[in-house]
Amino acid sequence: MSEQAQKIGTAEAKRRFSELADRVEQGERFVISRRGRPVVALVSPEAGTPEAPRPPVKGLAALAGAMADWDELDDVVAEIYAAREASTDRPAPDLG
Repeated sequence: MSEQAQKIGTAEAKRRFSELADRVEQGERFVISRRGRPVVALVSPEAGTPEAPRPPVKGLAALAGAMADWDELDDVVAEIYAAREASTDRPAPDLG
């Protein structure tokens, strides 16, 4: 049984689908790509879903993820709000 999924193009997978299904039944795994990008995984139901590489998180999502484990975040935010309320360098905007 192969642990690593074999990569195959969509046209070839279409031509060889019956053979691939038989091989998947024997424990092999295949990742079918279209234009070089993985789109489908052929695995047995018992094997579950193969782990796909996740793209790196960028922007605000990365910041939110990094802050999720910051235990003192609530205290820091409270300090920022307190400092802003006490600030005299510019008036708070009128949101009403």
